[in-house]
Amino acid sequence: MTVNLLDYDREGLIHFLAEMDEKPFRARQLLKWIHQSIQPDFNQMSDLAKSLRTKLSESSVITVPQVLRDHTAADGTRKWLLSVGAENGIESVFIPEENRGTLCVSSQVGCALACAFCATGKQGFNRNLSVAEIIGQLWLANKLLMEAADNQPVLKTRSGISLAQIEQSARKVTNIVMMGMGEPLANFENVVTALNIMIDDHAYGLSRRRVTVSTSGIIPAMDRLRQRCPVALAVSLHAPNDSLRDRLVPINQKYPIRDLLAACQRYLLDAPRDFITFEYVMLDGVNDSASHARELIKLVRDVPCKFNLIPFNAFPNTEFKRSSPESIRIFRDMLMQAGLVTTVRKTRGDDIAAACGQLAGRVYDKTRRTTRVNVEVN
Repeated sequence: MTVNLLDYDREGLIHFLAEMDEKPFRARQLLKWIHQSIQPDFNQMSDLAKSLRTKLSESSVITVPQVLRDHTAADGTRKWLLSVGAENGIESVFIPEENRGTLCVSSQVGCALACAFCATGKQGFNRNLSVAEIIGQLWLANKLLMEAADNQPVLKTRSGISLAQIEQSARKVTNIVMMGMGEPLANFENVVTALNIMIDDHAYGLSRRRVTVSTSGIIPAMDRLRQRCPVALAVSLHAPNDSLRDRLVPINQKYPIRDLLAACQRYLLDAPRDFITFEYVMLDGVNDSASHARELIKLVRDVPCKFNLIPFNAFPNTEFKRSSPESIRIFRDMLMQAGLVTTVRKTRGDDIAAACGQLAGRVYDKTRRTTRVNVEVN
């Protein structure tokens, strides 16, 4: 039986190689070949002994999800639909900017949390992604982006920046946001192993500040993440009180706001940033009034935080509408006047359904439910 080496962080590779009577330093070499050189062929790993290359070829593979569709938006955002078997597909999104390239990574096939405003949540849930399927999104993105940078024609985006300039400046992924399909902390062990690979200097070498996990608020897993692999944390808040958040984010029925904010304060004890990012989707007539803003200001006064206001991105059969630009402006200004750092997320890739909340992929739902809040943390 062969194993996929993308499933292993450095510690896992050390144990795997020990079974072959190989020294621990071989794990560092392998990590560099796999993740930095993006090399799937053991025979090309020239500084490994021939005997080890033979053993690796006989016992293991380096396999990533298959690309089913590859779309590039007018603004340069690129979305991949990736096959993960059994007629299931996940989506990953690369967002290029002049000084960085951000990859939005999925952690599950679908999502069991059923947030009311999210296309993924409406699809149901099939299974957790393996480490290889999570880290494979990053491996594949780097490979495809480097190929594109070498062959990119000079095309202009709406901002006037050429795609060639953007792709060249963000030749590899520089930032990760675990904000794709699924709730990352409901797939805890696999996500943490993938995070370890992302921040390992012998693999991708990303700073903890450049890797962000977004959660709807699974408090026990937040505490475990703080202990195991504290990276930047974003919390999907979306409401200033429990009654509204119960409707929008059903997991709130199990982990209410007061407990969630206490968990955020605990997380900051070990976090690479000195603030929590609160994500707040702007829904017309639902959570975007001046009274909501005032309630929100009072709610978070004891939590070091910044707000990321997200204009709602529509998807088929949704009941919600995006807040007007004026409502968003007033809401933002009220938060800023109260001393809260507040940004409005620029909508990227909405013409290819790659914007926040729009990722749907292809999910064979095993839950047969409309709402489920008792999520197991694996």
